[in-house]
Amino acid sequence: MNLHTRREVSLRFLSLLSVVGFVTRSRALDTGAQDRDENGISRTCECIHQEIEIKASRDRVYQALTDAKQFSKVTDLVMPNAATTISPEQGGAFSIFNGIISGRTIEMVPSERLVQAWREKNWEPGIYSLVKFQLKEQGTGTKLIFDQTAIPDGHAGHLAPGWKSHYWEPLQKYLA
Repeated sequence: MNLHTRREVSLRFLSLLSVVGFVTRSRALDTGAQDRDENGISRTCECIHQEIEIKASRDRVYQALTDAKQFSKVTDLVMPNAATTISPEQGGAFSIFNGIISGRTIEMVPSERLVQAWREKNWEPGIYSLVKFQLKEQGTGTKLIFDQTAIPDGHAGHLAPGWKSHYWEPLQKYLA
């Protein structure tokens, strides 16, 4: 029987720890690797979910979000005279807040749903998040259910309050 000395066991243990530490550091450098399983599926994401009550009909809310003239009046409450372009067609491009936000409208279901591929100007080229505006009738007003998924790591923290201050509050004022 081959008995190991305490020193040999300690050295092997330390060697194993350094290998484990190297693998852990390597995975941490691979963005998001620690959050994916062996098939590459992530069980975590940076996502935003917000629900807003607006004292206006679904039709008015939808038009304010999809009509460039109306939405420019919304953005004027936050950033006066900021350029706003919004294509009225599904698949069309939009650019708001002087190009700080841009993307394409993926789905348009009048007075019900709007889905956009959405990005900030400073994100890496080709990186988009997905935003969904779901409009539900609520009494005489509208409940806007908002979801933003596929947000690049580290950006949800400033986006979430930005939706409130740059979209919901001025939208509520405009539609009041």
